Amino acid sequence: MTLQELQNQALQLPIGDRWRLVQSLLSSIQQETLILSPLKTKVDSLAELNPWTQSLIGVVQLGTEEPTESYVDYLEEKYS
Repeated sequence: MTLQELQNQALQLPIGDRWRLVQSLLSSIQQETLILSPLKTKVDSLAELNPWTQSLIGVVQLGTEEPTESYVDYLEEKYS
């Protein structure tokens, strides 16, 4: 199967299934990236952030639910 065929097949899925596929792919890429790259401490990672973004640390609080799931739910409601 070619990449184009795979893309066309994925586009035939309902939007909710496509978002779950995106989540799965991103999770897979994130895990592979963590395995292939040396581990950094949180402090090192935070130091690389834009200063404006750094200023938000500790100010912006995430809810207890998974932000990605919440966003997917929002998009499903909006486009269904």
